[in-house]
Amino acid sequence: QYGIVLDAGSSHTAMFVYKWPADKENDTGVVSEHSMCDVEGPGISSYSSNPPAAGASLVPCLNQALGDVPKEKHAGTPLYLGATAGMRLLHIASLQASDAVLSAVEATLKSYPFDFRGAKILSGEEEGVFGWVTANYLLENFIKRGWLGEWIQPQKRTLGAMDFGGASTQITFETKDTIEDPRNNVMLKLYGQVYKVYTHSFLCYGRDQVLKRLLSKLLQAESYRATISNPCWPTGYQKSLSLSSIYDSPCTEKERPSLALNTTIAVVGTGNGSLCALHVSKLFDFTTCPFSRCSFNGVFQPEVSGKFIAFSAFFYTVDFIQTVMRRPVHLPSDLEDAAKAICATSWSELLQKAPTMEKRLSDYCAVSTFVYLLTTKGYNFNNHSFPNIAFQKKAGDTSIGWALGYMLNLTNMIPAEEPSSHKSMLYNHWVILVLLFVVTTLTSLVTAVCLLRRSKSSTI
Repeated sequence: QYGIVLDAGSSHTAMFVYKWPADKENDTGVVSEHSMCDVEGPGISSYSSNPPAAGASLVPCLNQALGDVPKEKHAGTPLYLGATAGMRLLHIASLQASDAVLSAVEATLKSYPFDFRGAKILSGEEEGVFGWVTANYLLENFIKRGWLGEWIQPQKRTLGAMDFGGASTQITFETKDTIEDPRNNVMLKLYGQVYKVYTHSFLCYGRDQVLKRLLSKLLQAESYRATISNPCWPTGYQKSLSLSSIYDSPCTEKERPSLALNTTIAVVGTGNGSLCALHVSKLFDFTTCPFSRCSFNGVFQPEVSGKFIAFSAFFYTVDFIQTVMRRPVHLPSDLEDAAKAICATSWSELLQKAPTMEKRLSDYCAVSTFVYLLTTKGYNFNNHSFPNIAFQKKAGDTSIGWALGYMLNLTNMIPAEEPSSHKSMLYNHWVILVLLFVVTTLTSLVTAVCLLRRSKSSTI
């Protein structure tokens, strides 16, 4: 069987086609990514002034899905669209515009022969929890099938999940600590096990919104002069920016100056890592905390514990450091040093190192600095806990993100109770079966050897 999820992110939309054996609806580890398609152009929230174009942008990928899913399976294939922080921001800015975009997208999706089950805007908490479910499902941390088809509940702990998108960032992990803010507390029952999960989503702390907010802070600091310096851009890089490109978001509108939004300002890179870190740190509030402990901005967070998987822009940032800058990332100091090294590298040197990455190259200094501050000062990872973070984008051949967890939840493919049709065999039962198999095999081998010897002696 097949299922399709469109992940409508703030910067772009991706379509995932999943498949699983039709007779194994409730098996774990059997759902895999069959194919995926990146939608050309920006995220659907960018089409607020032209909603029909949002629907039209999905057509090439939906046409691909017509071929990826066998024709006889089309009508029974559930199709979902989930929109994340880009649409959450548009919903804040204009309820009318976000409704118009969703309606246009729905009209396109309904025109295809799949079983369309809705387009909705996910909350930040849903995005965080479904990402956590995806990662732990793929890594078989909830339950897995043993040799004899029996259910085995692994004794290992679940992994924490850290997502860093274009407009928000999420942290989600299982904890034994008291969760002091009920808004961060999620209780899940999966395969008969209860999980107490902490989750929080920081809107306006995704990659693209962080860069807008940083530019706003720099413009403020230099009183909106005609030319300003940016310590987070490499030396030799400069660009003219219109104020409208920075203040077109609810994340920056409170800082909007009284100047006309069509005003352009020349921004010149100075490549100063320490000064860049100083400006990036102003995006966080580490001073107020109404709870026993906080991450930042007065948000409660228990101590991080166990292993974590960090995906999306977390992965791309660390991958850039390791593959382009050729630097290891094992400890927080490695990340800090790498960020400073990127900031100190000139624009021409960066282009030489990564000629195919020109579009986002100028921002790696700021983003690496932000990832360092978010993980260490924000989430409080230290020399002991930081090495427990694995930066990766896939588990096996399947992308990690909220989309698979969302589909598993909506299709009820992860039951709350342990499936009764596949109750676990007792451990000692299958040990006895394995021993019987071994004894039978050895007996057969001994008999075969004896018969061979007899036949040899009789021919002599």
